[in-house]
Amino acid sequence: MTGAGLLLTQFGPQAVLATFLLFCRIGACLMVIPGFSSDRIAVRIRLLVAVAATLALAPLLLPVMSEALPDMSLATTVRFIVAELFVGLLIGLLGRAFMAALETIGTLVAMAIGMSNIPGVAIDGADALPPLASLMTLTATALIFISGHHWEVFRGLAASYETLPPGGAISLRSGLEQFTEQLATTFVLALRIGSPFIVYSVVVNFAIGLTNKLTPQIPVYFIAMPFVIAGGLYFLFVAVVEAMTVFLDGYVTWLKFG
Repeated sequence: MTGAGLLLTQFGPQAVLATFLLFCRIGACLMVIPGFSSDRIAVRIRLLVAVAATLALAPLLLPVMSEALPDMSLATTVRFIVAELFVGLLIGLLGRAFMAALETIGTLVAMAIGMSNIPGVAIDGADALPPLASLMTLTATALIFISGHHWEVFRGLAASYETLPPGGAISLRSGLEQFTEQLATTFVLALRIGSPFIVYSVVVNFAIGLTNKLTPQIPVYFIAMPFVIAGGLYFLFVAVVEAMTVFLDGYVTWLKFG
C-alpha cells in the first residue's frame, strides 16, 4: 500500500467517528467538572479546550475506541454517542459534587460567624452565594490550577476508558449509586472543613444566650454581634489554609484513584 493510501486508511471515516466519540465523553466531562465549566469562561473557549484535549488524547485512545466500535451504522453510532455522553457527564458530576459540598459548607460557615446577611454575587455559577462561600470556592478552584492538578482531569479521562470501556451498556442505577456515594464522601469532607466553625458557633451562641439569660435588661445579641464576626474572621484566618489543604487533598485523591 502506498503512503497516500495508508494515510487515507488511518484518517478515514472510522477514525473521524472515533474521534468524535472521544469528544463526546471528554467534552461532556469538561462542561461540568469544576474549573473548566465556570460560567466566567466563554462557551467558545470551553469548546476549544474540549476540542484541543480530544485531539491531544486521540493518538492514545483511538485504538481503544476503534476496537470497541463494531460498525458505523446509525443505530450503533447513536448508542455510542449516548453512552459516551452519559459517562462524560457522570465523571463531571462526580467532580462537581466536591464544589457543591464546598459551596454548602461555605454558606454554613458564613451563617456560623454571622456573615450570611451580606449580599453576594454569582461568581462560579449562576446563583449568588454569600461572599465567604464564593471566596472559598474561588480559592479552591484557583489552587487546583496553581498546583497543576488540573492535568489530573485529563489523565483520569484517559484512564476512564479502561474502567469504563466505550460502548458499554448504560446503567442508570449504577451511575446513581456512584453519584450518591460521591455526595456522601464529599459532604463528609465538607463537614471536616466546617466542623471547627460549627463548634465555634455553638460555643459562642451558648455563651451569648447564657449571658442574655442572666442580664435580660441588656440587648446582648446586638452588642455581641461585632465581636462574634471579628472572632469568626480571626478563626477563618487561622483555619483557612488547613481547610483548603483538606479540600485539595480530597479532590486530588479522587482524581488519581477515583
